[in-house]
Amino acid sequence: MGMDSMGFSINLLADLEQMFQYPIVQHAFEAGTVVAIIAGIVGYFVVLRRSSFAAHALSHIGFAGAAGAALLGVNPVFGLLSFTSVGGFGIAVLGRRAANRDVEIGTVLAFMLGLGVLFISLYTGYETEVYSILFGDILGISSSDVLTTLLISLIILAALTVVYRPLLFASLDEDVAEAKGMPMLLLGIIFMLLVAVATSIAVQVVGVLLIFSLMVTPAAIAQRLTKRPQHAVIASAAIALMATWLGLFIDYYVPGPLARAPPSFFITSEVFISYLLVRFSARLK
Repeated sequence: MGMDSMGFSINLLADLEQMFQYPIVQHAFEAGTVVAIIAGIVGYFVVLRRSSFAAHALSHIGFAGAAGAALLGVNPVFGLLSFTSVGGFGIAVLGRRAANRDVEIGTVLAFMLGLGVLFISLYTGYETEVYSILFGDILGISSSDVLTTLLISLIILAALTVVYRPLLFASLDEDVAEAKGMPMLLLGIIFMLLVAVATSIAVQVVGVLLIFSLMVTPAAIAQRLTKRPQHAVIASAAIALMATWLGLFIDYYVPGPLARAPPSFFITSEVFISYLLVRFSARLK
């Protein structure tokens, strides 16, 4: 970013005031806050249900949808939502159990990536639009995008609140939950649709290729810090939030060649280093 900034100062409050004089920075923090919280919460269930590959696949499926929307001159977010929703539904129906879901996910992913390649080859617009889909463009978010992100996130939170207990039970022990007659297929469909929508809104922050940084890594860290589900959900959201805030702050003030790096680079680096620290510190103990 590096907008006329002179680097860090001793006065952190003054640094923050300087940053927030720009509307694009304000929108970036607003959208980043909402997306980080949602990604952290949904990501906990992604890790708990061993569905990391599914989240990764949905991000690439979303890329195909966004590329198709760009080709048609439509807002890429609509393409993301439509393709990830259809892909999530297909994955949930074809692979009902986490233990044998990889083949179905790979099949759906391969087809969607083929469509994405086709759409990109036909696309003749600006390359920056495709670049932002791949790596995120949080600094290009408008006030209307922030409002849309907030509304979608509230819907995700409401849905998670309704299915929290049965989803947690089914995630902890699929066999027992199925034996007790829980609607596993319905829960799987609802969960995959929630992951699809959460992935779609997170793409604008970290992009398709880096979605793991907010959707999986904070949750993986949280699981190593606490075994209580409620505490792990809160920790996952907090880690994702802190990484997003710090990533935006560093991106604004970092000097030299790194000033051209997108905020997603700093966000992904932070959560990756945090994961390594937590993992190796646990081994040392």
